[in-house]
Amino acid sequence: MSDIEGVYEDLEADVSLEEFREAVEAKVEQMGGLADEETAAMLVAHEVGESEVGGIADIEPGMEEAKFVAKVLSIGEVRTFERDGEDEDGRVVNVEVADETGSVRAAFWDEHAEAAIEELEEGQVLRIKGRPKEGFSGVEVSVDDVEPDPDTEVDVQVSDTHTVEDLSLGLSNVNLVGVVLDTDSVRTFDRDDGSEGKVSNLAVGDETGRVRVTLWDEQADLATELEPGTTVEVVDGYVKERDGNLELHVGNRGTVEEVDEDVEYVPESTPIEEVEIGQTVDLAGVVRSADPKRTFDRDDGSEGQVRNIRVQDATGDIRVALWGEKADIDIGPGDELALGDVEIQDGWQDDLEASAGWQSTITVLESDSDAAEAGGDGGGTDDANAGLSAFAGDDSGSDDAGADTDTPSDSSASDDAAAATDADTDDDPADGEEIEFTGVVVQAGDPVVLDDGETTMSVATDTDVGLGEEVTARGVVRDGRLEASDVF
Repeated sequence: MSDIEGVYEDLEADVSLEEFREAVEAKVEQMGGLADEETAAMLVAHEVGESEVGGIADIEPGMEEAKFVAKVLSIGEVRTFERDGEDEDGRVVNVEVADETGSVRAAFWDEHAEAAIEELEEGQVLRIKGRPKEGFSGVEVSVDDVEPDPDTEVDVQVSDTHTVEDLSLGLSNVNLVGVVLDTDSVRTFDRDDGSEGKVSNLAVGDETGRVRVTLWDEQADLATELEPGTTVEVVDGYVKERDGNLELHVGNRGTVEEVDEDVEYVPESTPIEEVEIGQTVDLAGVVRSADPKRTFDRDDGSEGQVRNIRVQDATGDIRVALWGEKADIDIGPGDELALGDVEIQDGWQDDLEASAGWQSTITVLESDSDAAEAGGDGGGTDDANAGLSAFAGDDSGSDDAGADTDTPSDSSASDDAAAATDADTDDDPADGEEIEFTGVVVQAGDPVVLDDGETTMSVATDTDVGLGEEVTARGVVRDGRLEASDVF
């Protein structure tokens, strides 16, 4: 066995012995006789080992070279450009390639660009060698050498339209159809070159999951034109990562368009009883109570706002703080919600609470009024969230609030919930009866709502109480509400 063959046997890389010999001979010639064949073979083996990657996910901008096998997902158009000091224009074609670990944009230049247009096909497997760099939409590979590899299988599906679960880091030219779950306002910022940029966000979901869509500059205003529940197609997006999560970005080459398609979003949620401090989770449940919005002054002099609601699922309930624009969402008792990316924190009296900030999504799956108008037939969304109303039981009144279509329209939602619960109780206090009721404050607004574990009571009082406090209200019942003369 020759020295070259001995080094080759120890080399764990996908390269033939013939290719390895040629590379060793080139290295010997390059070094002008300063290295023998064995030394040159070891140098080549080191270079090959450094450039061979286990998958596209291992490619990094700092690498001098990367070799990998991938399947062609899409082939772009030839673009020409002028090179400084040269008469002939340059040409480039961007080709989206992927393997089981991810996807990356491969830039084919000049003669490679012409060959890409004439010879490449979607679904074809290629063996690629190139130089990784940081590109417009993440890592890109500038191709130095490429050849077909029909004998290797790459388990990646080629599709014109992606789903949320199809998305992977570095993927570009993404078209995705989904339903708008949440929208954001447009924010402006100053770039390093002094120009002003704009950015906004949408949350879009399909049957496979949910993704945040970030809209830049000319596309940012689209967030103000779309309503939650609208079905849209994201066109020519690209995937990036933020805080460990994949996001779909849309620049000036892409757009978001309203389309006439049926898309079912089925939220996956963590049971409330299983959440822990420090987690960022998805929750789903029925609104049990809702406080009025409150404003406050920040340290920097700006004004903030927050609104607290209490959400219950089959395992328990939790207070959710809605911050900023989330506090303006029209939510009331009996509404079914899906809450995405809420942070679990230590709340009042060591109770856990969820915080919904700008990065969170709040989706009203069915409102109390919608349920009444639908007469119980809520379509696909109801099927996807079956049981959200049923679990509330007698201690919340939210299922009764959603089903009671005879409640006067001028009553508040919390009154409806309390009245509906009281209507199911055999020993309801009579109108004009003086009673004393002790319970935990589950709504601190106007009216105050108390819950004793079996019944909720709407209380008219000017007394300032806090969520979670146990108080006793004494007074006379009028139209199903306790008009309190004393609260202690």
